[in-house]
Amino acid sequence: MKKQAFWAELLGTYALVFFGTGAIIVDHISAGSISHLGVATAFGLVVTIMIYTFGSSSGAHINPAVSLSFFMEGIGIKNNRILIFYIFAQLLGGILASASLYFIFPNSPIMGQTNPSGTAFQSFILEFILTFFLMLVILMVSQKETTKPYTAIAVGGTVFLEALVMGPICGASMNPIRSIAPAIFANDLQHLWIYVIAPIAGAISAGYIWRTFQTNSPKAL
Repeated sequence: MKKQAFWAELLGTYALVFFGTGAIIVDHISAGSISHLGVATAFGLVVTIMIYTFGSSSGAHINPAVSLSFFMEGIGIKNNRILIFYIFAQLLGGILASASLYFIFPNSPIMGQTNPSGTAFQSFILEFILTFFLMLVILMVSQKETTKPYTAIAVGGTVFLEALVMGPICGASMNPIRSIAPAIFANDLQHLWIYVIAPIAGAISAGYIWRTFQTNSPKAL
C-alpha cells in the first residue's frame, strides 16, 4: 500500500504540474491560444481526473497543504513518517514535471510560475482564502458517505472556479508544490514564500472550521 500511495502522489502531482503549468507555458508562447479560461479549465480538469484515478490508492492529495491538514485532523495520515512520505512524493512529482517542461520548452521565461500582479499582501490574503475554501470543500465532501462519490467533481470544480476568478491576480496556486517546482526552473524565488505559507495556513484553518460541522470527533472518521 505504501508503494501504491507513493506512486499515486508522485504521478498525480506530476500530472497536475505538467498539464496545469504546461497550459500556462503553451498559452504564453502561442500568443494566448489557450486563454485564461483554458488555463483554469486545465487545472480543474487535471485535479478531477487525478482524484478519480488515484483517490483509492492515496486519497489523491497531490498537495502538501492538503496532506498536512489531513494529518492534523487525523484523517488517513496517522504519523509524521507518512506525512513526510506524502510530501516527498509530491515534491518529487512536481519537480520532475517542471523538469520535463523545462526540457521541452527551454526558452520559456515563466515556466508557469505564480507571481502576484498586485502587492504581496494582497496575494497572500487571496491564497489563504482560496486554499481555505478548497480544503473546506475537500473535507466536507470527502468525509461523508453520501457525498464522497462526488469528491472529484466538487474539488476539481472548486479549483476551476478559484483559478478562473483570482488567477490573474495571485496565480491561484493553493498548492506549495505547484509553485515551488516552476519557481526553481524559472530561477525566481522572490515571492515563493507567499505560495508556501498562505496555502498551508489556509488549509489548516479550514480543518478547524470543519470540526464545527461534525457531530462526532474528526479523529474517529
